[in-house]
Amino acid sequence: MKREQPSRRRVLVVDDDVAMGEMTRELLGELGYDAEFAASAASALDRLQTKEFDLVLSDLQMPGQDGIALIGELRERQPDTPVILMTAFGTVRSAVEAMRAGAFDYVAKPFDAEVLRAVLERALEHRALEDENRRLRRAVERESSLGNLVGRSAVMNDIYALIRKIASTRSSVLITGESGTGKEVVARTIHFTGARAHEPFVPINCTAMPEGLLESELFGHARGAFTGAHAAKKGLFEAANGGTLFLDEIGDMSLALQGKLLRVLQDQEIRPVGGNQTVHVDVRIVAATNKDLDLEIRKGNFRLDLFYRLNVIPIHIPPLRERPEDIPLLAERFLRKHAPNERYRLSDKAMRKLIDTPWEGNARELENVIERALALVDGEEIRAADILLSTDGGPAGAGSLDETVLQLALQRRLSLQELSDRYVEKVLEATHGQKSAAARILGVNRRTLYRREERHRPQAQQPRQRGSERYSAV
Repeated sequence: MKREQPSRRRVLVVDDDVAMGEMTRELLGELGYDAEFAASAASALDRLQTKEFDLVLSDLQMPGQDGIALIGELRERQPDTPVILMTAFGTVRSAVEAMRAGAFDYVAKPFDAEVLRAVLERALEHRALEDENRRLRRAVERESSLGNLVGRSAVMNDIYALIRKIASTRSSVLITGESGTGKEVVARTIHFTGARAHEPFVPINCTAMPEGLLESELFGHARGAFTGAHAAKKGLFEAANGGTLFLDEIGDMSLALQGKLLRVLQDQEIRPVGGNQTVHVDVRIVAATNKDLDLEIRKGNFRLDLFYRLNVIPIHIPPLRERPEDIPLLAERFLRKHAPNERYRLSDKAMRKLIDTPWEGNARELENVIERALALVDGEEIRAADILLSTDGGPAGAGSLDETVLQLALQRRLSLQELSDRYVEKVLEATHGQKSAAARILGVNRRTLYRREERHRPQAQQPRQRGSERYSAV
């Protein structure tokens, strides 16, 4: 079979006018494209499931699903595929509607062959540029990352080098750094880069539970050891046997429990609470804290001997404000995490705003801001105005929305239905009435909001005003 020339690009023509669609397909063939024809949006979507096309050329006005609806479906299924709309109504209104829906461009019927060629080439060049940018970003990230760790600063490169050296040893590691700097990410990278990668990685937050419960969680307990202990239970040391136990916020562990942990590190044996038999364990300890343990030792809050046992290999993660060169890579990573289709991008001014922010909450705060921007952005480019910081005095985030609605519930004793309605209203207010953004925050499809609006329209008590719609619970 003759191999297809790599220079020929595949275009899917969508038009309910079969004669017009076939004529357009033939014209595209003459212009050097491999073109196929579908007589409806549904047929086009079926074709796109089984074959890859570089571009879609669709009529705007079609029965059933029109060109705008087709764009909506494609943005969810194949966001990288550009769509050009054909319209016999070559008006500004048609163009604006098409571009808002996500079309790359539009052409008016009847169109000139050279005009059509120029529009198609611009769309294909745009896609090629986007593909190349993604490839370059991934290449840069591969060179500036280790596992889920991301950063190109000198200190991050030093951390990568250290992790590669110590990953396969069994020496204890103590990770220090402010909250949100990614201490658990470092711990996981150490584990999954080393010889224990196929064994368990077991994390526990030492602040999250009282001392008695933490001891039972770590070492297990025998049957009848305390009220409610109806059966023996293995602890996290046994669960992590052969692998890594990550002790997060070790600085908050009580002195009594610190002594028991020290004994385990010395003897490699545990004794379940209420038990008489010891159990041998082979566990690597990686601990982390945001506290100054030297100061805690001087205050008498942390054992010096335990510190020496844990601090065999120290790793300090500087705050994000001290390594601003890591912010662009982290921002891109969070963009892809919360928008896997990669169609969103940060404008230069938005990126500059991120770089200039001190980030008291470090990478965790940066991720929160990126996720919020994705929920509020109108279009595919995140602008500086979409980057809402706590100092901006902008629209409330999700937490304050929750608090506002909760206060309404407590003060007015709203029903669950009314509470849901109010929550939707508050989200719409925060997103300036943008249903796409509101739908992302609420975790529903945008069409759900439109359908509910239509269902409740006849029930309105007063003439509906723009921006003041009421919705049922979502």
